[in-house]
Amino acid sequence: MQYIDNIIFLILLVAGFGLFAKSLQKIYRNIRLGREINRSDRKSERWETMATVAMGQSKMGKRPVAAILHLFVYVGFVIINIELIEIIVDGIFGTHRFLASILGHGFYNFFTATLEVLALLVVIGVVIFFIRRNFYGVKRLTMKELFGWPKNDANWILIIEFALMMAFFTMNASDYILQMRGALPEHGSFPISEITFIPFLEVFSFDNGFLMFVEKGAWWFHFIGILFFMNYLYYSKHLHIILAFPSTWYANLDRKGKFNNLDSVTKEIKLMMDPNADPYAAPAEGDAADVPSKFGAEDVFDLNQVQLLNAYSCTECGRCTSVCPANITGKKLSPRLILMKTRDRLEEVGRNIDKNGKFEDDGKKLLNDYITKEELWACTTCNACTEACPVLLDPLSIIFEMRRFLVMEQSAAPQELNLMMTNVENNAAPWQYNQADRLNWANEN
Repeated sequence: MQYIDNIIFLILLVAGFGLFAKSLQKIYRNIRLGREINRSDRKSERWETMATVAMGQSKMGKRPVAAILHLFVYVGFVIINIELIEIIVDGIFGTHRFLASILGHGFYNFFTATLEVLALLVVIGVVIFFIRRNFYGVKRLTMKELFGWPKNDANWILIIEFALMMAFFTMNASDYILQMRGALPEHGSFPISEITFIPFLEVFSFDNGFLMFVEKGAWWFHFIGILFFMNYLYYSKHLHIILAFPSTWYANLDRKGKFNNLDSVTKEIKLMMDPNADPYAAPAEGDAADVPSKFGAEDVFDLNQVQLLNAYSCTECGRCTSVCPANITGKKLSPRLILMKTRDRLEEVGRNIDKNGKFEDDGKKLLNDYITKEELWACTTCNACTEACPVLLDPLSIIFEMRRFLVMEQSAAPQELNLMMTNVENNAAPWQYNQADRLNWANEN
């Protein structure tokens, strides 16, 4: 019977990690659909940024209550799953609490007691988060754009984490009672289970056989739950648990408000300013590849790979939208929704490729079908959204590229903007009067 359990465990382990690897491969493929961008400069600064922002969560502190609760859940859940090493060894070889023999009695007691305290902090965190999200009425968490799947997804994650911690406590409590009865060797310290779960189990005076069943059932539930949670990440906003690290590493480290120049335009301007250049000369080797097929972005293929990575990394917390002046004043724009819609379109393109083997034109674009012109032109480019994001995502860069497409490819800028650009071209100023009159204001009384 033990060998059957080991075989079933091994099959589930391979299948769970195999499906997870397949999901990551699909995400990587989808991100690679974007344009390549070189973000390999300033490596030491990038490593430092990733360590402080993604791992150290330095930008979470602006909302201290949420930061502390998030730290409980983040640190607790990650460290508790170190026990997955023990579960894997026990499941494959049929041992029981393998680490007890490796760490020694004293250190293993400290290890298990620490996990119990962390598990309690996780429970406190997810319960408060669930209440805040569903009953407390935090505006950024109750906006219409989160109705349906986004809200359900967030709740399911909290419920899954709560259930996994309950299974963890149940497993430890049953194990401890069996140790006290001499049915299992003594190992581990379980301070939280002793206070909460053990009295509950002892009330019913369960026999050893039933407690063995409960302990093993909770162990299997914890293991299968972790595999399920791991594979659920692909469909969830909680993918940021993994992708926050590369997103912060590849973040834009330039000054906020500095927009990129198009190489093709820069080369054309240099050609115009060089009187000795031959405009009909063939481009140098490699130059032709640098010229984009279009200016700006109409669809996800026109965005760069970091922008697509950002779309997958968004945790939908809404901090960007809560500080967006356009959104605050009732405009349609929501920076969070820009990233969510980009991810939705990218996923749609991925399903198209899965079905056809390559992308077949579906008659849709990110522009208009997902993100409207009204949203794009509502943006003031103030960078409040990029400053507020706890993992340095940049929805503004997507907005800017799509506006660039509207202006340079479709000449579809609003009338007010076209008038301003015409004045700059003709008068070297946004105002509609002659350059010679620009200083007349100084002589006015």
